[in-house]
Amino acid sequence: MPQIADLSDRIADDAVTNYLGRIGVAGPLQSDFRTLALLQQAHLDAVPFENLSIHLGEPIVLTLDALVDKIVGSRRGGFCYELNGAFGALLATLGFRVTLMAARVFDGKGGWGPPFDHLALRVDLEEAWLVDVGFGAFSRQPLRLTARDEQSDGEARFLLIDADHGDVEVHMDDKPNYLLDLRPRALADFIATCWWQQTSPLSHFTRSLVCSLPTPTGRVTLSDRVLIRTDNGERSQTSFESDQEILAAYEQYFGIRLSTCPHLRAVQRPASAS
Repeated sequence: MPQIADLSDRIADDAVTNYLGRIGVAGPLQSDFRTLALLQQAHLDAVPFENLSIHLGEPIVLTLDALVDKIVGSRRGGFCYELNGAFGALLATLGFRVTLMAARVFDGKGGWGPPFDHLALRVDLEEAWLVDVGFGAFSRQPLRLTARDEQSDGEARFLLIDADHGDVEVHMDDKPNYLLDLRPRALADFIATCWWQQTSPLSHFTRSLVCSLPTPTGRVTLSDRVLIRTDNGERSQTSFESDQEILAAYEQYFGIRLSTCPHLRAVQRPASAS
């Protein structure tokens, strides 16, 4: 394992109280595994994975103040840089030893995305844990970062596999999710790729519009104009015709109040792109 580095960003006391209220957790809290697992699950249940800002024309700013203001003040969600960036700072403020790590997401074609494609967290207690609240459907519990046997969060199976150059492949239900670089990073290291994710026609996030949360029996996702619900393995879809219906769905299912309805941006892919 490489040398770890404590996350230096901290959240003000009043913001911590508001953040914990946002995810429905009451203090005081200990910096132990039980609390870490509680906070991770509460964050996943309360804060949606979403990329609405890209399609609303809102810049995504990777500063702690901007992230906390969005997630806590505006009661929004975000994608990995925002969710794990803010959550990591919350954990650090609560006394956890947190390190930011970069990862490359599996592209579904046998390769990996660009460097800094994803941001994940390492939290060191008696042992090192992989914590991730910014990947959408992923583990609801911390995963042992040094374990190479199968792990489970009660819903899915996870396997961490040693890869070249000290990296670690993270698999979920026998499928690769991302390639984790264990070197410590700073939030500013992700700015360039975050900008690429917001602007490039090759980015998954400019070509999709999504907001998603787990539910007690499955998951609910609003993908552009289609609401997809999974309940006990059964999948159903509802298509919306009007912006008013979509705005009402954002509020009903995700607690997000918007004055403007996001619409999937028209992006022109380069002719050479496959």
